[in-house]
Amino acid sequence: MSEAHRVEVEILGQKYTIRSEADPKYVRDLAAYVEQRAKSVEGQVRGQDPVKALALSALYIADELFRAREELAGYEGEVPKRIGAMISVLEAIAPRQT
Repeated sequence: MSEAHRVEVEILGQKYTIRSEADPKYVRDLAAYVEQRAKSVEGQVRGQDPVKALALSALYIADELFRAREELAGYEGEVPKRIGAMISVLEAIAPRQT
């Protein structure tokens, strides 16, 4: 098991210490993405409430995740079919030598 790192990040002016086994740069990149998303929705939140901005951005990020999972699931069913079709084409072009 990897060693947990303590990574200091700042999101919307609030400092957080994150303990993670992930690379610290990766954790900082995640925090930067969350902050970017939160800043992009701040105009939709009355009174510039950072908690509401983070909650709304969390919903948008969850939506991205769910859509990506759904898209991936569609590809997972398609990949074996495409591989089978490619094998059929290759076998028609260059039959197996026995």
